[in-house]
Amino acid sequence: MSNMTQGRNSKEEITAVCHYLVLQMTSAFGKSFRNLFPANLVAAAFETYATDYQLLLRNTTSGNITWEKVPVGTDIRGMNILGLVLFALVLGVALKKLGPEGEDLIRFFNSFNEATMVLVTWIMWYVPIGIMFLVGSKIVEMEDIVLLVTSLGKYIFASILGHVIHGGIILPLIYFAATRQNPYRFLLGLITPFATAFATCSSSATLPSMIKCIEENNGVDKRISRFILPIGATVNMDGAAIFQCMAAVFIAQLNNVDLNPGQIFTILVTATASSVGAAGVPAGGVLTIAIILEAIGLPTNDLSLILAVDWIVDRTTTVVNVEGDALGAGILNYLNEKDKKEREQELKEVTVEAVANSKSEAETSPLVTHKNPVSNTSSTADPDSKESVL
Repeated sequence: MSNMTQGRNSKEEITAVCHYLVLQMTSAFGKSFRNLFPANLVAAAFETYATDYQLLLRNTTSGNITWEKVPVGTDIRGMNILGLVLFALVLGVALKKLGPEGEDLIRFFNSFNEATMVLVTWIMWYVPIGIMFLVGSKIVEMEDIVLLVTSLGKYIFASILGHVIHGGIILPLIYFAATRQNPYRFLLGLITPFATAFATCSSSATLPSMIKCIEENNGVDKRISRFILPIGATVNMDGAAIFQCMAAVFIAQLNNVDLNPGQIFTILVTATASSVGAAGVPAGGVLTIAIILEAIGLPTNDLSLILAVDWIVDRTTTVVNVEGDALGAGILNYLNEKDKKEREQELKEVTVEAVANSKSEAETSPLVTHKNPVSNTSSTADPDSKESVL
């Protein structure tokens, strides 16, 4: 009887976990879809749509108080890049459709973009100084550095090691498998964006310098870089997913909780789903850790420990995020160049075949007769090799 009860309870737990995962994934992708259509383009430059949860009192008549967690849509600080990119795509198609009438507005946007890149170039001269003061201020804020590093050293080391393996081995291997080119030579031209990501902990703040360097240093097509990188800054959060998994396991160890395979799978799926569309701002991934902890039944009051050292881990997290965006743009650029070369080669083959066919038609035409070849003993042959019957 006890075995049957345990089996029934385990099935109910699995069903509840699956139901929760479906809700979280639906919420994450629904939020991304909702951000594609902002109600106000001006507000989209400063705010983005997100799902928050509020506790509502449902039942107080029977003496028992029932609280229900209800999802509520709200606006949080952060640029709605998905909505702005979609609007830019639609506007670009409309301007292309106008033809000559839309060229003035296109020239305006091109000039505005070039002026922005010049400003970014000037700002890049002050990046080393900014990095020094940003990191220094965080170190000064810590009260007991030795105690903090001792208690959280394993967590910090594991998170950074995961980022190093993913960013230094996994992502370059994917790039090499797709392009058969040296990925580290490609990454060498992106030192400035990586330094900016390390200093600011923001994928959105790194976006202008990333676009500039990937176009000028690595020769990526503007049409690819300016379409892929803004979307990647919102959707592609590899580093955040790794960091969230590490944080959940760390908090489980603090509470002496042994994670079973089902809980580990829940962590992986929830971290992947919640990282899609996460805000590309500093400490943007810490808020989603609470969702993971609730999914596996762990307390959320230990998040303060994660926040205490987030300024360290978030730097490598952001570097991995922007690295994935850049390598994705590089792979698409390689495939685009390869397709372009194949089409040019096919065009050359068609041209050569057309010329050969025209020559063969001239030789077999009934309107052209050829003279018999002259023997070596005869006089010098006529230089004309064929004569028209006309």
